[in-house]
Amino acid sequence: MRDEIFAKARKQGHMRRNRTIVNIVVYVVLVIFCAIWLYPILWIFLSAFRDQRNADGQFIGSIVSNYWPEGFGIESFRRLFTETLFLRQFGNTLLVAVCSCVLSTLLTLSTAYVMSKIKFKMRKPFMNLAMILGLFPGFMSMVAIYYILKALQLTQSLFALILCYSAGAGMGFYVAKGFFDTVPNALVESAKLDGATQAQIFWKVVLPLSKPIIIYTALLAFTGPWMDFIFARVILGQENEELHTVAVALYQMMYGPKASGDVFTTFAAGCVCVAVPIVTLFLCMQKYYIEGATAGAVKG
Repeated sequence: MRDEIFAKARKQGHMRRNRTIVNIVVYVVLVIFCAIWLYPILWIFLSAFRDQRNADGQFIGSIVSNYWPEGFGIESFRRLFTETLFLRQFGNTLLVAVCSCVLSTLLTLSTAYVMSKIKFKMRKPFMNLAMILGLFPGFMSMVAIYYILKALQLTQSLFALILCYSAGAGMGFYVAKGFFDTVPNALVESAKLDGATQAQIFWKVVLPLSKPIIIYTALLAFTGPWMDFIFARVILGQENEELHTVAVALYQMMYGPKASGDVFTTFAAGCVCVAVPIVTLFLCMQKYYIEGATAGAVKG
């Protein structure tokens, strides 16, 4: 009996040691991957604040061989804000992202509510069709969208860009539908018995209980237009720089007709400015973002 107890204790000890070794290996691998992921981000950040000059005291804005800067300063940001149209282009991007965010969020949530709480004949086929269409990337329709906008004389305008980003937002309703499925149907039925319309139920009953999914949907709807390059490049073109978004502007800065080898640190400063709103939003809203994503994914 005593030998069996000792053998069982030794076996448990070996299992605990094995689990500890596995956990250490996992942590080491995660740390390595994290370092690989952070390396280029840190490089861009350091390049944005790099203040390196040649023997004549002139600022060096091109890519240099040393990873860690010899000095720090804000000359790159001064160039970005005074020698380019970045502030105007930043405002364009903010306008497009905010308008698209509002429209896309309303379309997505309203479609998700209909798919979750209203039963109608073509509901299942529509959901299957939406899932199939969602398997294809949006830029596959880019050429068709461009010619439609050109026929309507809407190309090279921010309004056309807002239409492109928000028009098909309702097809991405699956996560929000999964969240609305967690809202008790008894609340909806009670509101109907009290004489509420579907619009009133949506606005006054369901949405007040859906803060996580609203924030989740709004964040996705904001970050998409904020970071998109393909649609903005095609629709806005490259001639009128005052209409460009930041993604197109930064590309033009590095590879456009006026590009030069002395703008890399300015480009890095622009990347930092573009990242600040997104990082701030996610840090402030990450609690609701995670709640909306997990609730929708589990139920959906």
